Amino acid sequence: MKRRRARRALKAARLIDEVVDTQLPLLASFDEQRRRRSADYLAELVKLAQDYRYFANGWIDAAELDRRGRRAVTELTKLRADPSRRLIAD
Repeated sequence: MKRRRARRALKAARLIDEVVDTQLPLLASFDEQRRRRSADYLAELVKLAQDYRYFANGWIDAAELDRRGRRAVTELTKLRADPSRRLIAD
């Protein structure tokens, strides 16, 4: 069962990585404000993918992964709702 959950977590991490890799080249075409906001959004996704890898490696448990996932969704929602908000300091 643990191996199956680890494989699913790694698959989720790869999927998130693909989304980030697809979106990253588009940042160059954005104006500065949109580029920064989008970069912050992508950075949050990268952290989430890393959390899935931590879970797959057994470094965090399912409850911690769930907590981190909920935090990521909250941060992404806040970023989408308030375009002036920055997740990463200049």
